[in-house]
Amino acid sequence: MQSFYIDDVIVFLIFVVIAFIIPITLTIWNIYNCVSRKPKHEKLISSLTVFVGGIFYLGLHALEYEEAGDWNEAIYTIQYHYSLSPRYWAVEWIVIIGFIGYFILLYADVENLPPLIAVLSICVLILMNVFQLVYAVQLSKNISGIGYLLYVYHANILILSARIIQRHMKEEVEIFRNRISEGGNRKNINSLFYKIDSLSKYSICIFIALFFVIAVIEIILVLIGQGIDAPIKVFTDTADWTFSKQIPPPTAEYEGHYLCTVAAGGHSKVVKPLRLGTRRNATIIVNRQLCIANAFEEMLQERVPGLHRRIRYFYDTYGYPVSKKISTPLRSDLVYYIMKPLEWIFLVSLYMIDPRPEKRIARQYPYKGM
Repeated sequence: MQSFYIDDVIVFLIFVVIAFIIPITLTIWNIYNCVSRKPKHEKLISSLTVFVGGIFYLGLHALEYEEAGDWNEAIYTIQYHYSLSPRYWAVEWIVIIGFIGYFILLYADVENLPPLIAVLSICVLILMNVFQLVYAVQLSKNISGIGYLLYVYHANILILSARIIQRHMKEEVEIFRNRISEGGNRKNINSLFYKIDSLSKYSICIFIALFFVIAVIEIILVLIGQGIDAPIKVFTDTADWTFSKQIPPPTAEYEGHYLCTVAAGGHSKVVKPLRLGTRRNATIIVNRQLCIANAFEEMLQERVPGLHRRIRYFYDTYGYPVSKKISTPLRSDLVYYIMKPLEWIFLVSLYMIDPRPEKRIARQYPYKGM
């Protein structure tokens, strides 16, 4: 018992470090670097925020929302339709291109960075932030509990983007000032002052370039068949989310039997769904654990009906409330593992009593189709 307790404490501490301490530490460090005149380890911390934070973001997103199909597909009640329409996949490349622009600005030497590359990097970075902010709003309809940690990453990307653009502008000004202080003939000095005057209009150049970049993106989207309104439809051609405009088909039914909930709601690599089946005229997802449990119950009903009625009463009384609590894929996975010892007991009992146990298991929940 002592060993199990220590293991639980270690797992909990690891979870706290991963889920809370690392994101909070990186966030505080990024805010410090954003406001400080002498930022510390800016490139390292920024890179860790993007990559490590991105891994945490994707992992937490997968735990909170099991996205199981497009808006026109039937899914189960604890699942979600895709938050971004897969039909407009090209729009999502804005995020990757935006991060490329960010790392160009972060690591490139400003003095040696061609002006056009710098301007284009800032433009795609701005577009990426527009996309990620709209996506944050897209999630807001279903955000709750630990899911709010997703917004920590969105906020960090916004902070990093604002910081790198501000730093780039500041370094450009500093370079021109240093060149003036070095002296030179009057013609060169006038030329430098002209550049400084042009630099004051840098934001206008970026604004104009931004429209150019948007126009190019729209042309590419049209050429590959995505359509000119793809940046809008990638959010609206969905169901279940803030900007969703589509009405999905009715969800598949599996309530009332918490092993049905587990088979349908858990991660497929864990619960290992086998096929579709029919229960009470409703289509359900069937895995081996569910079939074994139902085969064992069927055997009890045949051989000891009195005991079966008492077990069935207990199960009907407490099984449905339990199934209502299994509201995320992670909880489904945990119930699957908790039920493993009982599954083995049921299986051993079937093999000891039934002459053809696998045939009994296989005939559970036959699929009647449409």
